[in-house]
Amino acid sequence: MKAYERLIQYAKYNTQSAHDAATYPSTPGQKVLGEALCQELISLGVTNATMDEFGYVIGRIPGNDPTKKKTVTLIAHMDTSPDASGKNVQPRIIYQYDGNDIVLNQELQMVLSPNVFPQLTRQIGDDLIVTDGTTLLGADDKAGVAEIMTFVEYMKDNPDYLHGEVVVVFTPDEEVGTGTDYLKMEKVRADFGFTLDGARAGEIAYENFNAAWAFLTFHGTSVHPGSAKNKMINAISLAMEFDQLLPKSMRPELTEGYEGFNHLTEIHGIVEEAKTKYIIRNHDRSVFESQKSDFERIVAFMNDKYHHEVVTLTLEDSYFNMREILDQYPEVIRIAKEAIEEDGLTPII
Repeated sequence: MKAYERLIQYAKYNTQSAHDAATYPSTPGQKVLGEALCQELISLGVTNATMDEFGYVIGRIPGNDPTKKKTVTLIAHMDTSPDASGKNVQPRIIYQYDGNDIVLNQELQMVLSPNVFPQLTRQIGDDLIVTDGTTLLGADDKAGVAEIMTFVEYMKDNPDYLHGEVVVVFTPDEEVGTGTDYLKMEKVRADFGFTLDGARAGEIAYENFNAAWAFLTFHGTSVHPGSAKNKMINAISLAMEFDQLLPKSMRPELTEGYEGFNHLTEIHGIVEEAKTKYIIRNHDRSVFESQKSDFERIVAFMNDKYHHEVVTLTLEDSYFNMREILDQYPEVIRIAKEAIEEDGLTPII
C-alpha cells in the first residue's frame, strides 16, 4: 500500500484530542486508531507490537546487519488538533495541482487560495490531498504514521535491505502537549529517534520553541449597574486590562521566525469571574523565563492596584527547546542530513 493510501485510510478515524480531559488519552478515538495500527504492524510481521493502557503503540523490528549497532526510533502522533473537527473527514485528491484556487466546499464558499497560503505554489504539478473544508485532514500527523507504516512494509517486502534495530512508536495527545507524559522509555530502549512530523520533503527541524501555558482567573464584584459606581469590578474588563499590559509587540500576529510570542487562545467570563488561557513561546530559554515573569509582574501590579486579589495565575511548562539536548549529540543531526541528501534532496533546516 502507498503512503498516501494509508493517510486517506487513517484520516477517516476521528482522533481529535481535547484539552482538560480527565482521561489519557484525552479522547477514545485515539485508542481505536491505535488498536488498528497495532494490528497492522502485526500483519506486517512486527509480532511484538502492543498498545498499552495509555494508547501508546510500540513495535520492535530486529536488525539484520550486525555492523549497525544503534537502535533508532521512528515516532509519529495519532491525534489531531482540538481546534477543528476530526469527525467525518472526507479526503479527496487534487491531481496535478495547477496553482489556482481550490474550492473545498462550494456550498460554504470555502476556498484554499495561494494568495492566502503562498506555500501552495511550491506544489504546482503535485497531487494534493484535501478535505471538504469542514474538518481537518489530519495529515498532522497521520502522514507521519503512514510514512512509518509504509517503511515497515518496505522492510518486510525487501529482506535484503540492511538495517539496524528499528522501534516504531505511535503516540496520543501530542496536540494538547501531553504526548509523552506516560511513555515508558524502558519499553522504547533506543539510542536516538526521529519524529516524522514535518512540512516539506527534505525538511529537518532540530530546535523549537520553549513552551508554557498561562491560566488566569479574574475575580470581579457584581453590583447592579444602576448603583455600580465605585463598587463594581467587572472580571471581563480585568481580563482585557491584563491583556493590554502584556507587550503588544509579542503577539503572534506581529512576530515571525525566532521571535517569541504570548498568544491569548481562550477567554470566557461573566462580571463575577473570567478565565483566560495563553500560550507562551520563545526559542531563547532566558527570554522565555522573562516572558513568564511578565505574567507574574502584571498579576502583582493588578492585585496591588485593586488592593485585593483580583487575578490568580498558574504557569505550566509544556516542553523545552530540543536543541539544548541535541547540541550534545551532533551525530543525530548528521545522520538525518545524510539520509536526506542520499534521497537526492537538499536539507531544509
